[in-house]
Amino acid sequence: MNPTPETTATEGDDGRLDPRDAASLLEQTTRQARRKLEPSPPWLLAARAVAVLVALGAIWLTVRGQHPYRGPTAADVPVLVGFIVINFAATVAVRRHATAGVSGRSRLTQGEIAALAGAFVVTVVAMTGLAAGGTRIATYPTSVLILPGLTWAVLMAARAGWRGVATGLAIVVIGVVGAFAGPAAAWAVAGVGLCAVLLGNAAVIAWHQRA
Repeated sequence: MNPTPETTATEGDDGRLDPRDAASLLEQTTRQARRKLEPSPPWLLAARAVAVLVALGAIWLTVRGQHPYRGPTAADVPVLVGFIVINFAATVAVRRHATAGVSGRSRLTQGEIAALAGAFVVTVVAMTGLAAGGTRIATYPTSVLILPGLTWAVLMAARAGWRGVATGLAIVVIGVVGAFAGPAAAWAVAGVGLCAVLLGNAAVIAWHQRA
């Protein structure tokens, strides 16, 4: 006499998947997919937070005693350039891997990328011109954060990405606060502020992934 097969917890009497188990499986799959498609995973944001704090903090330590302010020393420039290059390469590599084969609103459009690049270019050109004309605020490192941060906030608002809006506005606030802190102290404001923004984003993403 053959034994009667037992009905599993995920199947009904007719062999179909139980609706509750199907819903649970769908939720789990969705959560895993969202985690894999997150362009900036928490670990990368946390690593970038530490890197920006160390890089900008090191520059602040060398310029805080300058009277009058003359900007980063020759030894600071390679640190700053190295941080920018490594940070950019890591961000692009991880984002490309996360969004490989993904289309639609998960990826930035060519127009959005052009708007962000344009904001940086316009800011750098404007600050260079103002600095050449003797405008002191143009030498503040946080001055270059205001227009790109505002541009990012506007782009994210158009996508209804409110976490991105908050990030963009936070960057604008860092730029404004740095303008009142002075040219040397602005490096510390930028380092601490950007580190806090990145760690905050990492915490929010990690919380959503575990929820």
